[in-house]
Amino acid sequence: MLPLPAPSAPSPQPGSNRTYTVLDYRLEKPSFTLRQVRVGDETRYEVESGDLSAPVPPIRESKYLSKEQAIEIYRWMLLNRRMETALENLYKQGKVVGGVYFGLGQEGCSCASAYALRADEWMGPMIRNQGALLVRGFSPRDIMMQYMARSGSPTKGRDASSHFGDIKTRNVVAPISTLGDLIPVLAGVALGARLQGKNIAAMTYIGDGGQSTGVTYEGLNFAAVQNLGLVLIVENNLWGYSTPSDMQFRVKDLAERAIAYGIPGVIVDGTDACQVYDACHEACERARRGEGPTLIEAKMMRMKGHAIHDAAEYVPKPLLEYWKKRDPIARLQDYLVNKKKKWLTVEANAALIADVERQLEADRNFAVNSPMPAPESAAGGVYCEAGCHEIRPKYAMPEDARAAAGRNSGTPKPSDAPVHLK
Repeated sequence: MLPLPAPSAPSPQPGSNRTYTVLDYRLEKPSFTLRQVRVGDETRYEVESGDLSAPVPPIRESKYLSKEQAIEIYRWMLLNRRMETALENLYKQGKVVGGVYFGLGQEGCSCASAYALRADEWMGPMIRNQGALLVRGFSPRDIMMQYMARSGSPTKGRDASSHFGDIKTRNVVAPISTLGDLIPVLAGVALGARLQGKNIAAMTYIGDGGQSTGVTYEGLNFAAVQNLGLVLIVENNLWGYSTPSDMQFRVKDLAERAIAYGIPGVIVDGTDACQVYDACHEACERARRGEGPTLIEAKMMRMKGHAIHDAAEYVPKPLLEYWKKRDPIARLQDYLVNKKKKWLTVEANAALIADVERQLEADRNFAVNSPMPAPESAAGGVYCEAGCHEIRPKYAMPEDARAAAGRNSGTPKPSDAPVHLK
């Protein structure tokens, strides 16, 4: 097993006892400088510096994953990739209502991070985290019907995008297009669980562009001050729509921003599922011990445009080729089958891929043949119907509610005192 690199800690300033560390799990630390060039009426980018010929590093061996778990994550990643390919084809056939957002190249980050959560913990995905939705129990047919606005979709055809969740059974908060807003929401989920006597991990995601929004700072600062179990995955996929990351912020690593909140910052290679899982596992364990939030920066490349309408012509082709060699699925397959572990034979891998294809074909056919919503159903859910806002504790009755119940039963009322959320 390759050892973790020793964290670097700057010397504290005179008269200060502060020390800061940012752990970096990566086995390679690519650094590229882009410059903007103008060709006629077109603006594009060129790689000005950085080693584009560097060899692909090995997968870092996980400290926590068993054989069965590693293979299961690999299967989720394959299903994620095949489902998005099917969605692209459905879009080209005119069966998708609206656009499609892809997580090509980010499957390892989405699937391995969600896999670190327990069933009773919470997640708030973003548009590229469809693999995380699969891990949390949604099926490919759910996601495909959602994009096709079919009546059997999670939103019953009322939304033709990724804005769906399940707060009753899967503990998934629906994403919102206003970037950063899920961060205070998931901090609130962690706070609600703690008020019910349970420390949980509440995971959500933000991109390198959305990470600079004001609500990101406010939500993360609140989680830090209140010591809440927020696990924030910053998916630094190098492009905020068509703007390269080094034109968005001045810090070298977005994990450095954790220092300002007084919480741990961790950097991982987002194309290495083992690194992602280990960092998320440790962050979730911290949350469960009541030790507060963690910021994890996953570095990788968005291998398609912002959405299906964006051809991403602004991305330098040599940079695209560099990251193609670091395909997270190909790397994990090589790790499991050929090189390090040999946990899968070639035959077993072929059987696993065939099983994924069978599942996806069945789900695709189900989604394509499912009906559109009836016109008269459009009014449903517009107004609050019976029980629409009923909120029940997930874990236990909060202490103040138990005290109120006691007072209502004749127990003497305790004296009121200031209450801090901690």
